[in-house]
Amino acid sequence: MALYSDKVMDHFRNPRNVGVIEEADGIGEVGNAKCGDIMKIYLKIDNDIITDVKFETFGCGSAIASSSMATELIKGKPVAEALQLTNKAVAEALDGLPAHKLHCSVLAEEAIKSALKDYYDKNNIEYDHTLFPDCASCGHGCDI
Repeated sequence: MALYSDKVMDHFRNPRNVGVIEEADGIGEVGNAKCGDIMKIYLKIDNDIITDVKFETFGCGSAIASSSMATELIKGKPVAEALQLTNKAVAEALDGLPAHKLHCSVLAEEAIKSALKDYYDKNNIEYDHTLFPDCASCGHGCDI
């Protein structure tokens, strides 16, 4: 059995939505240089819809594939729906990740939430703070 699914390999070899959005409405960066995976996600939001999303990821193939898939899953969606995206949904959309690479899907979820929090903060939009855990103390990333 192959270590990575065909979907993981496709998103690694042909990542979608790579790049930077100048004057992004929300930017989220998560990761840890110590373990090697850093994700930065840029959002363009119009009338509460994510109209464009781009990413820059420094990391392994699973990190790149997770970033790519996550952007595909939220593009064109309402902010509230994007906020509900879970690492489990990212991993499932990729037809699974090896257990030792699941932290990559967690980083993708956290990067999106970080970008949405940035959007809310920049626009003085009230939000439920419990939806945005403090990444520094969440226990994810390299500890998984």
